[in-house]
Amino acid sequence: MPKELDVYREWLGIRESARPLNYYQLLRLKPFEDDPAKVRGNYRKMNAHVRKYAAGEYGAQSQELLNELAKAMLVLTDTVRKTEYDASQGRTDKRAGRGRTLEEILVGRKVIDSAQLDKARRYAKTVGVEIRDAVMQQKLAPAEQVMQAYAESVGLPFVDVADVGIDESLVPQVPAVLARQHSCAPLMIDDGRLLMVSPNPLVPEVEDQLRLRFGVPVRTVLCTPGSIHEAINQYFPREAAAAQLAAGPAKPATAAKPAEKTAAPAAPAAAIDPNQRAANQKRRVTLAILGFNFSVIAFVAAAFLTGAAAGLGWWYFPVAVLVG
Repeated sequence: MPKELDVYREWLGIRESARPLNYYQLLRLKPFEDDPAKVRGNYRKMNAHVRKYAAGEYGAQSQELLNELAKAMLVLTDTVRKTEYDASQGRTDKRAGRGRTLEEILVGRKVIDSAQLDKARRYAKTVGVEIRDAVMQQKLAPAEQVMQAYAESVGLPFVDVADVGIDESLVPQVPAVLARQHSCAPLMIDDGRLLMVSPNPLVPEVEDQLRLRFGVPVRTVLCTPGSIHEAINQYFPREAAAAQLAAGPAKPATAAKPAEKTAAPAAPAAAIDPNQRAANQKRRVTLAILGFNFSVIAFVAAAFLTGAAAGLGWWYFPVAVLVG
């Protein structure tokens, strides 16, 4: 059994003794650090260091710490969640200045130069895609750097799916058709939110579907198109999506199972009012009398015509018939 180990002190070099650590202490950042690139940089260094212990006797502690680091990074690079977290830590001042656009970030960090940006703009206008897609499709910069810059420009976190992994326990609750059509997969549930990883911010309709299925709010975590493609092929194969399409739209989880169709039982006969019964009887008698009278008239008419044809008196045939 591995000996007791303070992983924060031994592996991360954190000297603070108070526990639990806040996210800034955990990632060795200054309080309320607002630079997402700085947050991600520290996270990647610490993640790589902790992974060295994953295969040894401290494998379980290593995985737990990796999860903590990932959750801290995801919160501190998400504009909405970071604002909430900072408020819970006593921050009173607001972040200064406006956020930078994707183009400003790409050029400012020298991911691409001005000439490459102009080329991307022309391509984007011609083909009808966003600047970030134009940069990646033209291979002007690595997809990971482009998506990190894009994530910062829209205030969402970015993650390398291979670093964190998909929570396999959540996979069955996400329809394969939805996952493939919208390029998304469940990363984890953290702090009462479902984190869905995707190269694109999820549209409100998809967020609503997932919120109803999981019962918690949904937040997008961005990743590269290549990494989500690999995750979807692994967890949501084409065969599963095809089977769902063939089966038709899935029933809502809260919908009651419809009962099997059976022959409807015959309705019980309604009670007949006595007065109505007497009226019905009288009607039947009247119809019988009328029917008899019409029969007699027809008989007499037929006899008259037959007797006339034989040269006898019209009265002879009916009388002969009646008396035998």
